[in-house]
Amino acid sequence: MLNDKVILITGGTGSFGKKFTEIVLKKERPKKLIIFSRDEFKQSEMAKVYPDSEYPIRYFLGDIRDKDRLYRAFEGVDYVIHAAALKQVPALEYNPTEAVKTNVVGADNIVDAAIDKGVKKVIALSTDKAVIPINLYGATKLSAEKIFIAANAYAGGRVIFSVVRYGNVVGSRGSVVPFFLNLKKQKVKEFPITDDRMTRFWITLEQGVEVVIQSLYEAEGGEVFVPVIPSMKIVDLAKAIEPECTFKVIGVRPGEKINETLISEDEARNTKIYNGIYIILPPTVARGNAFKKYDPYPYVPEGFTYRSDRNDQWLSVSELGEIVKGVEIE
Repeated sequence: MLNDKVILITGGTGSFGKKFTEIVLKKERPKKLIIFSRDEFKQSEMAKVYPDSEYPIRYFLGDIRDKDRLYRAFEGVDYVIHAAALKQVPALEYNPTEAVKTNVVGADNIVDAAIDKGVKKVIALSTDKAVIPINLYGATKLSAEKIFIAANAYAGGRVIFSVVRYGNVVGSRGSVVPFFLNLKKQKVKEFPITDDRMTRFWITLEQGVEVVIQSLYEAEGGEVFVPVIPSMKIVDLAKAIEPECTFKVIGVRPGEKINETLISEDEARNTKIYNGIYIILPPTVARGNAFKKYDPYPYVPEGFTYRSDRNDQWLSVSELGEIVKGVEIE
């Protein structure tokens, strides 16, 4: 569905954006792929790999806080993938207003620009931290989810807005994998971990991109797409990277959970299983074709919750070792 289409990705020079670009340019034939981000150095580095003289790609400097810039960037765009966000939990706890400006106000700006410029579909990336949030990052992403879902009613059917929500991404900027790999490179044997009970949902960048493309194809408006992904234990991840490591427990940081949740028990009442993925249906305010499309498919069982410590899929130490082999460290 991406052939001969104009696609814009916000935060396009980030880990997800670069992988999305790689996969789309390899597998699809877009008319144009617009990389929208605020870091000119990252754009120049990305342009060395994907020069606009050889690929249907354009680099567009801008910040999602700037609505006027979004209006210019969205001109003639068919699909928007919204990946731009401030994500570092400790930094956002200390700088809450900056988090709100980017993650919440920025989301609202994207909705307005998409509607006024005639974008066909918008897929926004979210996180398990938006479910029962205890930190500001999660709270801003929950707010952004609500903004995008409600935008379907605001748009009157002219634009389709949906959300993809998933867990930790292997090797993404700021994740624990590059941190542990750097410790190993420095020959450190004692790894700091916050709590030896900690579990996380785990998804590769490639899987994340594939879920977004699938959701872009399936979206009817207002859905939250949640992929079926495995869990892993932080201690197993450390052992996969350095089998001889020992642990220094440093305690859970402010705003951090022992386990994460992708679908809460309350959300489960509106959740269906469709083509191997969970679909959280929108509330009444944003109802449209989504309810018709998913009507034949079953709801999840009563009392269902999708938590990283209660998952029925787990990555072993050996499987984690294979996954992290391809992660680059700076």
